[in-house]
Amino acid sequence: MPFAIDNEVCNACGSCEEVCPNNAISHKGKVFTINAAKCKECVGDFDVAQCADVCPSGACALIAA
Repeated sequence: MPFAIDNEVCNACGSCEEVCPNNAISHKGKVFTINAAKCKECVGDFDVAQCADVCPSGACALIAA
């Protein structure tokens, strides 16, 4: 289940994009998105999802199934 960014909460700091090991995060202007096909929740790279770990506003979260 991939992560998503809540752009109503996101402050567009770009921290998530910098730390994503799969280059799954991109942006157009101040709108950040996570490519679900690329997002692996950092499994195999880190113990926790890096986007959620560095996000100061809590905008990165798992998508509910």
